[in-house]
Amino acid sequence: MQKTTTLSAPDIECQGCANSIKNALGKVPGVAGVNVDVTAKTVTVTHDDAKASRETITSALDQAGFPAS
Repeated sequence: MQKTTTLSAPDIECQGCANSIKNALGKVPGVAGVNVDVTAKTVTVTHDDAKASRETITSALDQAGFPAS
């Protein structure tokens, strides 16, 4: 089942950060889409909750250098 999760990632500062986040989350199985709002410092992820849980997504963001909550 597809789910949309929005996370706050305060370390987002530029489009390069957004690209890094999209690349990192694009490698996570079950992630169908990623939208990064640099101004609002948020990441919105469309994902299959059975394959990519919120914890999996936040872990991938942590590993990419963008801790999120």
